[in-house]
Amino acid sequence: MSSVASSSLNNKVDIQLSALLVIHNEEARIRDCLERVKFCDEIVVVLDRCTDGSKDIVLEYTDRIVEGGWPIEGDRRNMGNDTCRGQWVLEIDADEHITPELATEIRSTIQKNDADYFLIPVDNYVGGNLVRYGWGAQFGKASASCLCRKGVKRWGSDRVHPKLHWKEGARRGIKLQNRLVHYVDDNISDMIRRFDSYTTARAKDLLDNGDIGTMPHNARRIVSRFWRCFISRKGYREGGYGFLIATFAALYPMVSHIKARYEADRLKS
Repeated sequence: MSSVASSSLNNKVDIQLSALLVIHNEEARIRDCLERVKFCDEIVVVLDRCTDGSKDIVLEYTDRIVEGGWPIEGDRRNMGNDTCRGQWVLEIDADEHITPELATEIRSTIQKNDADYFLIPVDNYVGGNLVRYGWGAQFGKASASCLCRKGVKRWGSDRVHPKLHWKEGARRGIKLQNRLVHYVDDNISDMIRRFDSYTTARAKDLLDNGDIGTMPHNARRIVSRFWRCFISRKGYREGGYGFLIATFAALYPMVSHIKARYEADRLKS
């Protein structure tokens, strides 16, 4: 179930750019994110089962609020996209910041380009450390297609990293020059906790799909996924962080499979 707060703006107002945030208990960092999307014509926030003070902070910036509970990430993101009234939607998370330079580029890009969506490069931080290389394979993003015309994308039904489905004929535009700042983890312990959370969610998806795979298949993927992150994506340039990212990415399918295989009853409850 969900509810949408009434807006003081008339629905017929011409809105070019909507900012969309989907959050769960983010009172500690939501303000910093909201401050950096004030350049948009409207801000829409989906509050997913929030029990902290997030709503009070959000109301200082917008009354375009959707409240409810969605166990599937794609469902709540689709709800948020449907609620946006802009011709364009900028979809970001509470741990991401839009720099002034990126804000200017976004405005310029949507005014003069006839594409349907754009990739924005991402700078990922672990604590105060910029970790630019090695991300990917379900454990980070080097770029994100988070700037799109409304209606050209739908999120899939996976619990973690849902797939994007593009409207037929949707055209990808240029990759923007300025970078989105993503404070992905506070420290290495956070990276480990996130790995545990992601593999648990993935195990539930595997069980729902009725195909958890096999250990031999996932064992073969370990080497190729580690190589992709550590060598092909130059994770070696990040030292220990790059090694950890590649290791987590490599083990992600295997650990998800093992959790689904041996913890099926617990995960279903």
